[in-house]
Amino acid sequence: MSISLYDASVASYIQTATAVAAFLDRGLTHCQDNGTDPEALVETRLFADMAPLRFQIVSVVHHSIDAVDGMKSGIFGPPTDQKPHDYAGLQKLVADALLALKALTHEEVNALSGKDVVFQIGERRVPFTAEGFLLSFSLPNFHFHATTSYDILRSQGVPLGKRDYMGPLRIKT
Repeated sequence: MSISLYDASVASYIQTATAVAAFLDRGLTHCQDNGTDPEALVETRLFADMAPLRFQIVSVVHHSIDAVDGMKSGIFGPPTDQKPHDYAGLQKLVADALLALKALTHEEVNALSGKDVVFQIGERRVPFTAEGFLLSFSLPNFHFHATTSYDILRSQGVPLGKRDYMGPLRIKT
């Protein structure tokens, strides 16, 4: 069985970003049901030295659709979105990323195979192939931030389980 670059990346981004969108919706419902302000969740952190939910969601988007854009251009850096998003704004970021991801074709993503991609942070440049960038850098970061988002909401009482994180499975039809 062979697996394409699209299947290894974009299909996984869509699956997990769909789950992120759903658990953000569950977070909003939880706040409404309990009379709490969802805006309080935006800056919630698991620990004082960890980034808040806002940054985690921005990073989910950055390490998905922005990563594909980085492969296309050959350069990728840290997230630049430092806007003070509200809860609805975070939901919109994920929804917009999902639309952009779903618009990508297998052919355009698979054509990036073997392409050089550089992660640049300040003067430091880390060279990758597209495959190495996705599999050893982008996808691990993407899942870290998606998991941390889930964990922040769960720590605040949002009723989530493992199935909520998994998103829509790609089952044989």
